[in-house]
Amino acid sequence: MIKIGIITGSTRDSRVNIQVAEWVKSIADQRTDAEFELVDIKEYNLPKFNEPIPAIMSQDYQAAEAKVWSEKISELDGFVFVTPEYNKAVTSGLKDAIDYLYVEWNNKAAGIVSYGSTLGVTAANNLRLILTVPKVATVGTQPALSLFTDFEDMRTFKPAPFHEETVQTMLNEVVAWSSALKTIR
Repeated sequence: MIKIGIITGSTRDSRVNIQVAEWVKSIADQRTDAEFELVDIKEYNLPKFNEPIPAIMSQDYQAAEAKVWSEKISELDGFVFVTPEYNKAVTSGLKDAIDYLYVEWNNKAAGIVSYGSTLGVTAANNLRLILTVPKVATVGTQPALSLFTDFEDMRTFKPAPFHEETVQTMLNEVVAWSSALKTIR
């Protein structure tokens, strides 16, 4: 069975990101075609990216945290990134988490769930571009959530019911693409 990591995109103490990621996981857990795991980047305590050699050239990670992060991403077949939008982009924590690795991401699929004042669409597009370099194929369906209508006081996540169908469609694509890409790794 393939393994899909639902990756949080924020490390802030006051983040609402974990609520969105847990909601996605609760929907994913209704499925029997893949195993889903919440992967909270905050728990990996990755320092700001400062490896002496870029991951595209070597997997000789100097930071102990990067070695643990590498093991986790290596064991996954696909991903769902849950990203907020900060200043029309992904967070620095998520960008660093991606930049620490290269080979571990290669030939895997990903879906993106975004949120923000403008649905996080620009951050999601930014993330799609970032993921092209480590050879992650992103699926087309993208649940996009509003801080104004899917959150109470921008703190408590209360998604509109119609979003669940979009998440299921995205998961269908992530599972299918992850299964297909596993055959070439």
